[in-house]
Amino acid sequence: MATISSPGVGTNGLDVKSIISQLVALEKRPLDTLKLQAATVNTKISAFGQIKSLVSTLQDAASKLTSVTGWNGVTTTSSDSKYVSASAAGGTLPTSFNVEVQSMAKAQATASAALLPVGGALGAGTLRLELGKWSVAPASFTPQSGQPVDITISAGDKLSDIASKINGANAGVTASILTDASGERLLLSGKGTGEMAGYRVSVNEGAGWDTGGQSFAENSDGVGLSRLATSQMDATATTLAADARAKVNGISVSSATNTFATTISGVTFKAEQVTEVGKPIAITVAKDDSAVRSNIDAFVKAYNAINELLQDATKYDPKTKSAGLLQGDSTAITLQNSLRSTVQSVTTGGGAFQRLADIGITQALGGNLAVDSAKLGKALADSPDAVKGLFRNTGGGAADGIAVQVKALATNLLSNSGFFKSKDDNLQLSLKRISQDQSRVNDKVDAFEKRITQRYNALDKQLSTLNGLNAYVTQQVTAWNKSNG
Repeated sequence: MATISSPGVGTNGLDVKSIISQLVALEKRPLDTLKLQAATVNTKISAFGQIKSLVSTLQDAASKLTSVTGWNGVTTTSSDSKYVSASAAGGTLPTSFNVEVQSMAKAQATASAALLPVGGALGAGTLRLELGKWSVAPASFTPQSGQPVDITISAGDKLSDIASKINGANAGVTASILTDASGERLLLSGKGTGEMAGYRVSVNEGAGWDTGGQSFAENSDGVGLSRLATSQMDATATTLAADARAKVNGISVSSATNTFATTISGVTFKAEQVTEVGKPIAITVAKDDSAVRSNIDAFVKAYNAINELLQDATKYDPKTKSAGLLQGDSTAITLQNSLRSTVQSVTTGGGAFQRLADIGITQALGGNLAVDSAKLGKALADSPDAVKGLFRNTGGGAADGIAVQVKALATNLLSNSGFFKSKDDNLQLSLKRISQDQSRVNDKVDAFEKRITQRYNALDKQLSTLNGLNAYVTQQVTAWNKSNG
């Protein structure tokens, strides 16, 4: 900014700074208009961002109505979920059946005999852990396919060290220690339930391997480390792994866990506890229209939110003589008309229903959708497939369902080359131009201020010189008059 070299022209008290300041202010007036334009553009960017978000919500709502799962909702009930709980996948046919739970799935659990001295070493060797199935009569063990896990035990290892090594071996078995008056006990528990989730512990105390080095030479003499072999475990503290067992409509079924996922097609039921004899639990699967109603309501709500925002932004109020932010914006009006046209469209994919109005969804004054709950409920009850076709049928063109058309429109609007990207690019370009105009105005103001300040400073110097000359002439005239008086 230019500076003034003196307080007033010719020291006559003229407020040059004020004069220049007012002149510069006049030059800056275009900046006020540009600032207002920038604020308006930024407000429009925010408004279209909000509309974009609402269109995205509408796209999601339409997607649920075009999805198969959105129309295949079912509800599953249990006559007593304390005993048996259940769920069903979408699309499962209505059915009902009775379940009697006879036994729960179990994991194998074993406890060693008491070991003394507490904290003493058990001796060196190798523990082998294998997963598989136990048979009771005759007692035998059938290993699962896969390699057993061998754990090396050092001569100085205590029972706590052995438990830590078992837990770190990831062999499908967890270990802990119980200490009572009798001594220490090694508690083992299988990580899984079901008959095939049993385990066997074998011990090799250094006796070597069988011929060929391939087979484990078990030592089970009940001395040293062999006290941890399965054969030496306390039989009274042993629980064998077992499947859950139940009866479905009197037919025996079993599962390795308490969850029966494949017994009834599409239905998963879980045994929570053994049922009372002669008191089966009834499981019922029925079609659930509430999910469809909820999805339709969400679709209507999402559409109305966009319509209301566009309606408010593009309106003109003759009473207050005020216009909405987007009043006269052709792109906003085109967007509004496109959405309205899509929900008002006629489709041949709905069979008996060709318009939303046919199932009780009509447009009210202002463009919002309104739902006749009774009419929609009757349509869903009497012609569910026709309602589904009205929304999600795909056949191209007029055969596409309403939700399919709305989803396609929303997807196009939201694409990288769609409406919102193009609109934002244009608004950002407007901001850039306004910023450039502001820079030009500021440059012009700076040049004007510098130029006018220089002129006033030059004038100030000239008038100061003239004032000095005038004073000198006055002084000389006064002196001459005195000398000739």
